[in-house]
Amino acid sequence: MGNCQVCCKNLWYHSKNTDVRISLPAVCFVWQIAMIILFGVFVRYNEESDSHWSDYKKEHNITSDSENDFYFRYPSFQDVHVMIFVGFGFLMTFLKRYSFSAVGFNFLIAAFGIQWALLMQGWFHSLDPTDGTIKIGVENIINADFCVASCLIAFGACLGKTSPVQLMVMTLFGVTLFAVEEYIILELLHAKDAGGSMTIHTFGGYFGLTISWILYRPNLHQSKRLHGSVYHSDIFAIIGTLFLWMFWPSFNSAIANHGDGQHRAAINTYLALAASVVTSYAISSLSAKKGKLDMVHIQNATLAGGVALGTASEFMITPYGSLIVGFCCGILSTFGYLVLSPFMEKHLKIQDTCGIHNLHAMPGLLGGVVGAITAATASTSVYGSEGLKNVFELVGTKRTPGAQGGYQAAGVAVALAFGIVGGAIVGMILRLPLWGDPADDNCFDDEVYWELPEDEESIPPILEYKNHMDIKIPDACVSESNFSVEQS
Repeated sequence: MGNCQVCCKNLWYHSKNTDVRISLPAVCFVWQIAMIILFGVFVRYNEESDSHWSDYKKEHNITSDSENDFYFRYPSFQDVHVMIFVGFGFLMTFLKRYSFSAVGFNFLIAAFGIQWALLMQGWFHSLDPTDGTIKIGVENIINADFCVASCLIAFGACLGKTSPVQLMVMTLFGVTLFAVEEYIILELLHAKDAGGSMTIHTFGGYFGLTISWILYRPNLHQSKRLHGSVYHSDIFAIIGTLFLWMFWPSFNSAIANHGDGQHRAAINTYLALAASVVTSYAISSLSAKKGKLDMVHIQNATLAGGVALGTASEFMITPYGSLIVGFCCGILSTFGYLVLSPFMEKHLKIQDTCGIHNLHAMPGLLGGVVGAITAATASTSVYGSEGLKNVFELVGTKRTPGAQGGYQAAGVAVALAFGIVGGAIVGMILRLPLWGDPADDNCFDDEVYWELPEDEESIPPILEYKNHMDIKIPDACVSESNFSVEQS
């Protein structure tokens, strides 16, 4: 029995070897070759991107190329694509010595993830039964970006503590789980979730939090010198925030129904985001003894309104209803950074580097609840007879708005279950001593996996600014300046 315990301890708490010279190229080459083969076997252009578009137009009495879905969807795709590769990447550059990894690993797993997502989502949603191939167009690549967003959210919880090989493995399983839970929620339950409060944010948030819990590092304090931001790193992170904030209306409306649904989704998201900014500033100032703002809150909580309105974005939630959702989310998310993040790290052993619980998980859950309530209270007097059928896709069914609300709530439960159970399974896989993850005293440091400029190779005295996870010290206990010099 004693030998068994020793073996288990050696398995989970092995010495760290961060050399990924073999494992990372092997994973990248093998998986990319696999993508090429799978795309060659399964993936084809759909009728709107194929060279037979002219014949298709004649057969369906389409008079203009402007009716091709590309011209409706591509502007939104551009915005979503910028959010994935620029917004998410730069939002995670707040760590003082981890900017290369934040942007670089975001780039890597997103580029791999969109390919795997096109296959996984294609097998579930776009498989042509006549020839067994996946037909892709502009809406498919938008949905692939959405799928990858859930993995980037999970990356935020593990930021600084995982190797690029671990992140690739996490993305492989994360995309697979996402495709299954999305199919259940959208195709089997017929729930509506245009902006992904359930499928993207709730799933991605709890998937990442559970992985972080499984990968808990009791000695992470050994890297405390690097677990925080400096002035310039927070400037880069707020740039990511602004990109996300500006383009979030496109994110929530990108795959909504053409016409009034897409129009309404953009307006509702626009208003919710604006309200969440104002209340985030208010709570951030109110929480500090001298009313000073915390950049952590401004970088993150200001986006919570867009997350929470994802499910109900195309519903008739009304403009003032959108403002209420944004108002509540700004408070909830900022409160999470102030109180819940320190509590979760201390008592629940969840080390959430980016605070995804406060920006994605909680607002995503709230968004699912808002969507369920809004659907259950829908009526023909508000939507009109045809509008009610179109928004909730009730044509040919006997489902009532009340029943639709119940299915929306079931969708939240499915996303939550897949996030927690899937995260536990993937977390156990990532704990295996195979992936080249950093030691506890080597976390949050680019030098582990990147060649750095010569002047950055050794760490000089660093101005310690703030830490996303620190519990605030009363102003009376610190000097007038927010900065302190720390020796390496």
